[in-house]
Amino acid sequence: MELFATGDPRRASLARALLYITPAMWSANYIVARLAVDVVEPNLLALLRWSMASAMMLPLAWPALARNWPAWRREWKDLLMLGGLGMWICGSFVYIGAASTSATNIGLLYATAPVLIACGSALWLGERLRKRQIAGVALALTGTTMIVVKGSLANLLAFRLNPGDLWIIASVLSWTAYSLLLRSRPSVLDSFARLTAIALGGVVVLIPFTIAEVALTCLPRPSFAMFALGFVAALLPGFLSYQSYSFMQRELGVARTALVMYLAPLYAAGVAWAILGEAPQWFHGAGALLILPGIYLATRTPVQIPPRG
Repeated sequence: MELFATGDPRRASLARALLYITPAMWSANYIVARLAVDVVEPNLLALLRWSMASAMMLPLAWPALARNWPAWRREWKDLLMLGGLGMWICGSFVYIGAASTSATNIGLLYATAPVLIACGSALWLGERLRKRQIAGVALALTGTTMIVVKGSLANLLAFRLNPGDLWIIASVLSWTAYSLLLRSRPSVLDSFARLTAIALGGVVVLIPFTIAEVALTCLPRPSFAMFALGFVAALLPGFLSYQSYSFMQRELGVARTALVMYLAPLYAAGVAWAILGEAPQWFHGAGALLILPGIYLATRTPVQIPPRG
């Protein structure tokens, strides 16, 4: 049920407010990743997150899934592949990396994903990469390098990377592949029903890895903190953020909604400082000053001026 009727001006006001709220929901996953260290193992946390998120989404997506079942069941290979990339690697790897890197680093490194997607679209999907976008890519990658080497020329020359940063970079690359495949693989389902099916595919992929993880590390004692972290990850950066993003796209359009991507890393740094005490360092700010304009240049859609008639 919609909160406001179609055409109600309050819908646009709510959508504009969500532009500033949604990035905070996304950044919650980076905080969960840091808080989960020594509380719950990475694959188990990812399984809890996407099992709970699937349970939230399934009642809403069920009519479309049931109606299109004969057609979309043939997409099962794509659903497993996308679930593995988006829910296993982009889920578990973030939680593994959080053991040895900061939530600020996670947020800023993830901010390069739109740039990588722009490059992948040009190379794989044949989309033209303009000079402006190339400049944006160069800026963003320079900023990412500055963060990873902690602004140290010695670290750059020695090519030393924090193990946690490497896990996050692998996750960012997986998200890039996920996004490109999502765009290039057609589906009979609408976007929300497809996301639900992909989440279920991710749960299937996560189960064997979680079983292997438990066998190697022993099952952690169930605790309130474990399930609370899983629930927060499922609710905020999972169910609610996707719902608000879809609502904003309907009310404000794709271009304006994309503004939330530029705010997410800044929110992550602020929340990490407030909750985890991870004070930003100078190289975080310097990297952000390069990454954020780079993302803007690489992903901005030129304004189309209609010809005069």
